[in-house]
Amino acid sequence: MPTELLFRSDPYQQSAEAVVAGHTAEGGILLDRTVFYPTGGGQPGDSGWLDWPGGRLMIATAVKVEGGFVALVPAEPLPLPPVGAQVQQRLDWTRRHRHMRMHTALHLLSVVVPLPVTGGQIGSERGRLDFDMPEPPHDLAPLNQALTAMIDRDLPVTDTWITDDELLANPGLVKTMSVRPPMGQGRVRLVRIGTDASQIDLQPCGGTHVARTGEVGGVEITKIENKGRQNRRVILTLRD
Repeated sequence: MPTELLFRSDPYQQSAEAVVAGHTAEGGILLDRTVFYPTGGGQPGDSGWLDWPGGRLMIATAVKVEGGFVALVPAEPLPLPPVGAQVQQRLDWTRRHRHMRMHTALHLLSVVVPLPVTGGQIGSERGRLDFDMPEPPHDLAPLNQALTAMIDRDLPVTDTWITDDELLANPGLVKTMSVRPPMGQGRVRLVRIGTDASQIDLQPCGGTHVARTGEVGGVEITKIENKGRQNRRVILTLRD
């Protein structure tokens, strides 16, 4: 059975018990269920700790592996918990929560800058979106004011699911030019910001987000870099 993704139903769950389902050839630990988000969609894999009777490991990151499993990657080459062992997994919550704040902030940035997205990356201090933008704005103040206004509205951030066919019938939902949403499983997850008349964004996304935009907190567009003839990189920084 594939790894059960506990963060999908509750991104605020910080710890959980699990059973070791196997090991990868590279030394990763496969669990039957996990709170660790695996690297993907521009969001880094979670770090944290794994405890079991007689052992403890620091986890550097988590990655997706074949068969729908998530592998936890130890920070050091130490003995692994045996297959069948019951373990307690615990996130580095401070880091994960900053990723959640930044990920939601980048969705808001894609609303403030309504241009096709050519790339992106999430960090615990800074994040960025690359845009198909022929001419960068000379003044960042109006963009930051618009971003702050959306955060201050404290809009709900929710998710829903649609079928692959529904996504194909609504190509405007996809903002990214270089990365297509994962399809082939029969359904695709959408992240919505706002509800009904207050909705400001709806796009495919598999990452973790805060529950309301007000939780994003202090964030600022600090720089726009030239990355090609029409490619501009917009840098976003968490201020607290």
